Amino acid sequence: MTATILVADDDQAIRLVLGQAFARIGLSVKTTGDVSTLWRWIEEGEGDVVVTDVIMPDGNGIELIPRIRKLRPHLKIIVMSAQNTLLTAVKATEKGAFEYLPKPFDLNQLVGAVKRALEAKQTHSQTLETLPQSGEQLPLIGRSPAMQEIYRILARLMATDLTVMIAGESGTGKELIARALHDYGKRRNGPFVALNMAAIPRELIESELFGHEKGAFTGATSRTPGRFEQAEGGTLFLDEIGDMPLEAQTRLLRVLQEGEYTTVGGQTSTKTDVRIIAATHRDLKILTRQGLFREDLFYRLNVVPIRVPPLRERVDDIGDLVRHFLEQAATEGLPHKILDQSALEELRHHRWPGNVRELENLARRLAALYPYDTITAETIKAELAENLHQTSGLLSEEISAEADNSEGLGNVVERQLRNYFDAHREDMPASGLYDRIIREVEKPLIELTLNLTRGNQIKAAYLLGLNRNTLRKKIRDLDIDLIRGIK
Repeated sequence: MTATILVADDDQAIRLVLGQAFARIGLSVKTTGDVSTLWRWIEEGEGDVVVTDVIMPDGNGIELIPRIRKLRPHLKIIVMSAQNTLLTAVKATEKGAFEYLPKPFDLNQLVGAVKRALEAKQTHSQTLETLPQSGEQLPLIGRSPAMQEIYRILARLMATDLTVMIAGESGTGKELIARALHDYGKRRNGPFVALNMAAIPRELIESELFGHEKGAFTGATSRTPGRFEQAEGGTLFLDEIGDMPLEAQTRLLRVLQEGEYTTVGGQTSTKTDVRIIAATHRDLKILTRQGLFREDLFYRLNVVPIRVPPLRERVDDIGDLVRHFLEQAATEGLPHKILDQSALEELRHHRWPGNVRELENLARRLAALYPYDTITAETIKAELAENLHQTSGLLSEEISAEADNSEGLGNVVERQLRNYFDAHREDMPASGLYDRIIREVEKPLIELTLNLTRGNQIKAAYLLGLNRNTLRKKIRDLDIDLIRGIK
């Protein structure tokens, strides 16, 4: 018997496209533009899979899901929505949707979801309680395809305790993702405890993680609980996990394997019930090959990997992000600002080495320092140029500004070095000047070449005129993040 797909969407063109697509693979289709008709069909026992939009003229597709599941618990529901936010994805999953797809959707992806729904023999069980009402104050901003994929992954993880590894450049919002997993997940009533491995002295990391007993070491005048104890029943977020020393890695692995730990100086083991979320801006696979990170710990932590794209890979989100930051600044007492289209285009063409954090800082500066209500492209250009001047390294003046005339790069560098030496006057610069200068030029050269070749080291080595093994060594020595997954 042919399966029947019930499609509810107020857009007639979408209904027509879906009807034709499902008919081509031998499925029967019934389409409607309102919730009431869809509900009547379901009450009458029609349909094997429901495909519904969220916002309908006479109701909400997500709010209909509990009624459908109560009446026909085995009927699979696929939700589509132009409200491409994390909260929409989470609500759809929490209510019991089989799949959530943001609009505009890939037709093949939707057809594949319908096929999986028809093949599924068990209902999609979700046991989350009702989400806290947040007034749509979302923890993550962005409607780009890259962010939509993250939302879908997060929605599926909310009802689990799986260990998650979040990878991404500094400033991309890795902790925001960890907080979203906690705040909307099954442990949201427990504590969220964050520990940045890069900010803790190596000799104190074990004490920070597991706590210590009185007299465990010099200065330990009383018993102090560690982050595992503080996070009991909740989530422990281990940021910059790649900076964890090997001794602490061994103890963390034991916790993950056995579910218990011992305080520094303690004699008895303590059971723990904590969800672990880790994050890093480094490539842990490279660190494992270098013997700097335990391979067994990597696989324990990397149960569900999430890659957070840098802002340059999600420029479509810049408008939503900067508006959010400007509105946030206004609620904190700063003047309310808006950006004209030319200013937004200028932002979209910036490389954003500091990612979302850099954009947020820019928005706050614009709100605080500029008297105009509307920000123009000229203001953005001036602010980005000034910020580049302030944050660049040893060769601090804008070489890009010199590129407009006929002066060669060597002459520009020579002038910058003369200025550097003149600034020291009678004093000598710190030793190691040659390596510092070479590193400052060499690192961006290799990074930009790898970016040009989309991470292909063979092509990059050819362009640079280097042996491939030499290039690999420089990538390792300069701590260059390799580009992954760019298409």
